Amino acid sequence: MINNRPIGFLDSGVGGLTVVKEALRQLPNETVCYIGDTARCPYGPRPIEQIKEYTWDMVQFLLEKDVKMIVFACNTATAIVLNEIKEKLKIPVVGVIKPGARASVKVTRTKHIGVIGTVGTVTSQSYTQAIHDKISQARVTELACPKFVPIVESKQYQSEIAERVVNETLVPLKNQTIDTLILACTHYPLLKSFIQKSMGDNVTLVDSGVETVSEVSMLLDYYDISAAPLGKSKKHKFFMTGSKAMFDDISKDWLGLTKINSERVIFK
Repeated sequence: MINNRPIGFLDSGVGGLTVVKEALRQLPNETVCYIGDTARCPYGPRPIEQIKEYTWDMVQFLLEKDVKMIVFACNTATAIVLNEIKEKLKIPVVGVIKPGARASVKVTRTKHIGVIGTVGTVTSQSYTQAIHDKISQARVTELACPKFVPIVESKQYQSEIAERVVNETLVPLKNQTIDTLILACTHYPLLKSFIQKSMGDNVTLVDSGVETVSEVSMLLDYYDISAAPLGKSKKHKFFMTGSKAMFDDISKDWLGLTKINSERVIFK
């Protein structure tokens, strides 16, 4: 059955655009409806109840846009509230943690896997649990990197400041024996070149967002809700709660689109 309704993507800010970029590549027939809560970003340091409240705001917004599936392009929201929301919705809901964990298990040689994410994601231990569900004897070392998201949200992800912050933050991981590092925040792929340089070529980086889109593709087939080719009539829509100019600037830069159909929204 053909279903041309959009796929909804939500994130605390612009980081989820890294997942959208992969969706545009892997799922060219699908239409994207994205909401980034840039005014209240970052979510990582916030109390659990607040993260739940803000995530529900975005979920309700996407449901009003008649999406056929919701992708949590936010590791913090996935860790804190995905299961609760999944149980209450009638459409498929996909998170980024399990796909990222599965990918890391496939590529690790030493079974020592590193995870970098927000304070909220790391505190939840969700990646450690997901990895141990696959390999009980795996060693997982998690590190919170609270300075990374603000760098990306302020569009400094290609700056010398970003490189310095990445190098300083990752020091605790450099003396470890990890051979695989999960980028457990969708903002972090925008810093990927600096992270790889800092960790060295012997460490394989796993982008949880990329792995999530592969799962989305599978679920579209499983639920028989893939879209038909729409050609030029397909219109992706992007919404943000903060600065439209900043969002548009980062979106165009990262997605490679000349025009962004975007609109600012305000949650009460």
